[in-house]
Amino acid sequence: MTELAFFILCLAIFSFVLIIKAVTVVTQGYEYTVERFGEYTRTLSPGLHIIIPFFDRIGARMNMMETVIDVPSQEVITKDNAMVRADGVVFFQVLNAAQAAYEVNNLTRAILNLTMTNIRTVMGSMDLDELLSQRDTINAQLLQVVDEATSPWGVKVTRIEIKDISPPKDLVDSMARQMKAERDKRAAILEAEGLKQAAILEADGEKKAAILEAEGRKESAFRDAEARERLAEAEAKATTDVSNAIATGDIQAVNYFVATKYVEALKEIAISPNQKIILMPLEASNVIGALGGITEIAKETFGKDKERADGQV
Repeated sequence: MTELAFFILCLAIFSFVLIIKAVTVVTQGYEYTVERFGEYTRTLSPGLHIIIPFFDRIGARMNMMETVIDVPSQEVITKDNAMVRADGVVFFQVLNAAQAAYEVNNLTRAILNLTMTNIRTVMGSMDLDELLSQRDTINAQLLQVVDEATSPWGVKVTRIEIKDISPPKDLVDSMARQMKAERDKRAAILEAEGLKQAAILEADGEKKAAILEAEGRKESAFRDAEARERLAEAEAKATTDVSNAIATGDIQAVNYFVATKYVEALKEIAISPNQKIILMPLEASNVIGALGGITEIAKETFGKDKERADGQV
């Protein structure tokens, strides 16, 4: 009875161990490879699976989620012999668990070394200026090369990003001086362009002002000539009218004409810039007396002309 109980206990323990060995649970985001006598047979997806104990065993437990690897900083010599330090990150995802487990040893280390090597290759083929300004181009070239190289491993490299590119301090100082010189150059060019434009605008303004001034003088001269012409016509007409009045014996017209000329002569003497003292009979009685004398002369003349005309009749 004791031996039977011991046998049953041993059988129960063996059955329990057998069940534990046969039942395998794969968690979400992972895949397990199954090996039979050391040879790969199949891949277990997430969930509950039964394998043959003692014949089958779990080989590799592969993480099927996207994984990030930090690429350590390393020195790179550019095409123009400048020394820089660069680091980055790699994003990859296992698509085939069997290939990732059996085609390469230490998948993460292999991808890391491959990425670092290609960083030196791609960045070493570029000048420093291109290196600093074309980071997207560098990322694209690295992604293409590394993804193609890791494709037989059942891996998809989704992204490679260069995080930092650090030139030496003396090179940074030199670049800063170069940038400052370039900015000073652009500022000087802009200032010269501004002065040039201002000079052009000023000259154009002076030209237009001179043209307008000349046109103004031309218009003024034309109007002055027209005014003089009209004044001359008026004076001629006035002279003709006075002559006709004298011919007809109109003494009042003679008085008006002589008085007008006399007053105009006094006006011209008054506004003359000469610093001379001129003694003239400016009293009204003297002016009237002078006009009266002139009138008597005209009467005497007209009288003689009339007598001659009567005698001829």
